[in-house]
Amino acid sequence: MPIFLDTTGYSSLAIAICDRCRMKRAYSILMNDPNFAGLRVCNEGCADQKDPYRLPARKTERINLRFPRPDVSIAAIQNNIVTNNQQSVILSTEGNTQTPENNGNLDGIAI
Repeated sequence: MPIFLDTTGYSSLAIAICDRCRMKRAYSILMNDPNFAGLRVCNEGCADQKDPYRLPARKTERINLRFPRPDVSIAAIQNNIVTNNQQSVILSTEGNTQTPENNGNLDGIAI
């Protein structure tokens, strides 16, 4: 037996069938299913919530150290300080005998 659907007051006068419950509804009541593209379902119990597993993966946070410290201890003891003159100091981990001028390594840290 046909059922009369009153579509007055809706934006369209069309009648459609819900893809889940197979009931006749006004076309403007039907909505797209968020999980399955192409399904038109009614709002009255047929519309699912969006499945969170279908969402794209969360981006990982970029957690970087702002001032990372080296793995080797650079604690200066009296034996490791080599001074060239009164205004510059070069730290050397080799001890006081290995100055940059003697071994050719000029990559010291100047303060």
